[in-house]
Amino acid sequence: MSRLTLIIICFFLILLIGLFLIWPKYQNLGALKLEIEGKEIELQYLEEYFQRLDQLSQELKKYEAQLSKIDFALPSDSSLTLLSLINFLQKASSQNGLVFKELGSFSIILPKPPAEASGLQESQLSSKIKEIYLGFEVAGSYSALKNFLNTLEKSAKLIEVEEVSFSFEEEEIFSFIFKIKTHSY
Repeated sequence: MSRLTLIIICFFLILLIGLFLIWPKYQNLGALKLEIEGKEIELQYLEEYFQRLDQLSQELKKYEAQLSKIDFALPSDSSLTLLSLINFLQKASSQNGLVFKELGSFSIILPKPPAEASGLQESQLSSKIKEIYLGFEVAGSYSALKNFLNTLEKSAKLIEVEEVSFSFEEEEIFSFIFKIKTHSY
């Protein structure tokens, strides 16, 4: 074989090797570079996002006292809400001169979402808020009842007195039956 044909065959083999082996790897390398650039941009956005979250967290720490009051007023666990509500009512009644006699019925109700979907965020929020109804009986004087109602009104808990009925037991001593409503989420 002549030297010229050998050079042409080697050149042709190098060209084929470059075309079939190296060119696909080069294209994969280009695709990987584009993917790396995309991931770097995504990483940059995530870092900015977490920095913003950190800033918001620092801002929320300034309002920690106010947020704890909101959590107290509208707790997140219904069963704990009920227990803390009963405890609060017992303390408030005894501090105002009433005797906590009996705990009546209670129920936890999840309100039905409105039929209209116009206020989507509002309906989602209202569907998460549970209503807790509680009945109980206390005994004491009329002035103690006024003080007790004043304590309920000024409480950080969101308590609505739905119904009050009373009966006369002894001189200056009344028995008051309450039905109240509060909320939890």
